[in-house]
Amino acid sequence: MTTLAGQHTAPSSSADFIALDEQWSTHNYHPLPVVIAEGEGASVTDVDGKTYLDFLSGYSALNFGHRHPALIAAATEQLGRVTLTSRAFHHDQLGLFCRELAELTGTEMVLPMNSGAEAVESAVKLARKWAYQVKGVPDGRAEIIVAGANFHGRTTTIVSFSTDETARADFGPFTPGFVTVKYGDAAALRDAITDHTAAVLLEPVQGEAGVVVPPAGYFAEVRSLCDEHGVLLVADEIQSGLARTGTVLALDHEGVRADVYTLGKALGGGIMPVSAVVGSRAVLGVLKPGEHGSTFGGNPLACAVGRAVIKLLATGEFQQRSAELGAHLHERLNALVGGGLAEVRGRGLWAGIDIAPGGPTGREASQSLAAAGVLCKETHDHTLRIAPPLVITQAELDRGIDAIEQAIRPA
Repeated sequence: MTTLAGQHTAPSSSADFIALDEQWSTHNYHPLPVVIAEGEGASVTDVDGKTYLDFLSGYSALNFGHRHPALIAAATEQLGRVTLTSRAFHHDQLGLFCRELAELTGTEMVLPMNSGAEAVESAVKLARKWAYQVKGVPDGRAEIIVAGANFHGRTTTIVSFSTDETARADFGPFTPGFVTVKYGDAAALRDAITDHTAAVLLEPVQGEAGVVVPPAGYFAEVRSLCDEHGVLLVADEIQSGLARTGTVLALDHEGVRADVYTLGKALGGGIMPVSAVVGSRAVLGVLKPGEHGSTFGGNPLACAVGRAVIKLLATGEFQQRSAELGAHLHERLNALVGGGLAEVRGRGLWAGIDIAPGGPTGREASQSLAAAGVLCKETHDHTLRIAPPLVITQAELDRGIDAIEQAIRPA
């Protein structure tokens, strides 16, 4: 797409845009060959004019669909006022955002950041500082217990406790201070706790692992163990939170409260990278000025969008939609077990489906679905993640499930 005179011609087709990406962008993703140009609600349109149902929702960043009117209005209004002050000064959105998010989540204090990985990094720092200042763990000896098959981000510290070798290979040396146990195994957790344990960091539902739901009663046992040994429970709700599973927080299904939660993705409404650590004042209050920060964390635009997200969630509409449509989704997917699917897992409008032996790979199924006008993505070799926007209609949902039924059939 370069002329002899050295001037670039404008790309005009999907093939042109894909070639441009492959030449100039780092190959850290393996996207499907679809070039999205527009989005509205639960649908997107590519540069060639083909429309698709979005069954991925930006890994739950688009819980409210593409360009939700209330979120676009909030962003537009704030863009006309001020977008960034840095935390060197107060601004008129921060305190309101923090109070409203704390009230929504039933917590006491909020640390606003940008990406989900930043929120997890912040929670790790908070847990360690709390362990040294409050619990009395010797300096440099704090440990955090995590689960195998976790996904909490891709920074150097976070991949230090990943069990995915693709995420770890050639990125060492790694950060010490983490102990890994099997997800869902309370006995293994009990055996791993020591006097140096600062926190247990877990996903209420393991998304990247294939939307894995823990055994009934697991988190109640985790909470009890944390209370018994003076250990913090940190719940990573970056994908599972904010109505994706039918409740504000996925941990609500377990009747359990964490000391600290990490939030992100949907908190920015698909418009801004917005994340936060929320929890008790006894934990978040250990931070003092100069010990942690972010130039863009809690900026006015992010807070305005986040406040609009909180307002949508405060009505309960999206939690109800996720619960009701999620029940329909799981009923229909479970009917395919034995006829193309080996297993279905998940909660709310979120499912991980394992394609039965003899069927297509996850990548092949994703490509077939794209050809049929439905976008989702594989995780691991034979698993698809299903997570449509919460604004989807039942008719749209059924159309997507019909396409899945065709895509998973053995050749």
